[in-house]
Amino acid sequence: MPIRFTIDHKTRFVDAKFDGVIVLKDVEDFCDTLVGQDALPYRKLIDGRTAIGKYDDNDVMALGARLSAYASMGPRGALAMVPADAVSLELTDRIINLGKDGRPAKAFRSIDEARKWLLAQPEA
Repeated sequence: MPIRFTIDHKTRFVDAKFDGVIVLKDVEDFCDTLVGQDALPYRKLIDGRTAIGKYDDNDVMALGARLSAYASMGPRGALAMVPADAVSLELTDRIINLGKDGRPAKAFRSIDEARKWLLAQPEA
């Protein structure tokens, strides 16, 4: 499975590792699980340092629309993303901005900095 993750309901934290080739369906399935587990309000760390995204502009827009729609489902927790070195932070920022709708979200190059920032964010 290209996305492995843990949902810690006690600490209200999602720790996800994206690895290998990732397509839109993988991310949609991950999001569906978060919704099904009532984890949208949790803080989320996405470690994509070893991921290779296979997507086009339509996929990015579809994902942005999905993430934006989640805002109507209630509060969403902060999101920290760490993309692979080959991925532009501009692309990650584009995805974040398409689905942000008022929640804290940021892209990082360092997993440690991402985790530190995320843990300093208030719970949703």
